[in-house]
Amino acid sequence: MTIIVTGAAGFIGSNLVKALNQRGITDIIAVDNLSKGDKFHNLADCEIAHYLDKHEFIQLVRDHHFLKMDIDAVLHQGACSDTMNHDGKYMMENNYQYTLDLLDWCQFERIPFIYASSAAVYGKGEVFREERPLEKPLNVYGYSKFLFDQVLRQRIHAGLTSQVVGLRYFNVYGMREQHKERMASVAYHHFNQYREQGFVNLFGEYGGYGKGEHSRDFISVEDIVKVNLFFLDNPDKSGIFNVGTGRSQPFNDLAAATVNACRVAAHQSPLSLAELVAQKLIRYVDFPDALVGKYQSFTQADITQLRLAGYTDDFLTVEQGVERYVAWMLENLG
Repeated sequence: MTIIVTGAAGFIGSNLVKALNQRGITDIIAVDNLSKGDKFHNLADCEIAHYLDKHEFIQLVRDHHFLKMDIDAVLHQGACSDTMNHDGKYMMENNYQYTLDLLDWCQFERIPFIYASSAAVYGKGEVFREERPLEKPLNVYGYSKFLFDQVLRQRIHAGLTSQVVGLRYFNVYGMREQHKERMASVAYHHFNQYREQGFVNLFGEYGGYGKGEHSRDFISVEDIVKVNLFFLDNPDKSGIFNVGTGRSQPFNDLAAATVNACRVAAHQSPLSLAELVAQKLIRYVDFPDALVGKYQSFTQADITQLRLAGYTDDFLTVEQGVERYVAWMLENLG
């Protein structure tokens, strides 16, 4: 089995490569842009057959000069994921046109194609279901993902030659994201803040939500990988699917889980949220003026379509996922 993974040295891509290795699959073509060279660490403990620079790869695809071999699937994670990057030309080239070229090639060659979409397509919506009237992206990142999803809907209506699956990731955290720096998950930043300062800061009251009660559908990258592999194993299933837990948990839960996981690792007993706040291990800061009117206070994936597709596994809770993630960071990041 030969599988192409784009964004292979990135957060989700490298976790996919590792999971494929655990299945005994090493015939993997890893595609990425290593201009940021430190990302190589994410692949150092993985087995791959070949590495291609992203620009070289996409040119081979566009010219139909790609290596003559049987490709069993393309897992496309490569994209600009910086939601604060407002360069529309760059974003559309990296997230829309790149994905469209891969779709055309995969459809021509009849190769299953599983790609990363994003919950950013919903903007500030309150209902997160895979329906066009609910999709109102707020930035060019969300628009680039949204626009390609519309293309897929058109292609599905016209008829596909092979599987195409778009996975709308919600708030992903977990192993191998350290290179993302500012764009890494809140769990990653909480871990580092607690280790460096001895406490974690959360936003105070805003928009009808209490201190630390703004809420997200936090999903472990371990579950993201499992959903990708489910569709890899079921090439008869195509469509656009939310990938979240279906649960929304407050930032208080995330902060408490992070601090308590660090405490347990240091042979200290876990504490309740009230105790963590009383001991000033969790603190609250005024909601920043710069985010007023621009902040998403709540997300929760409607995973009905994912369940109807046959995915039955339970998702890790914040407490379970963060405990596993903190243990990994303590072992691998020092």
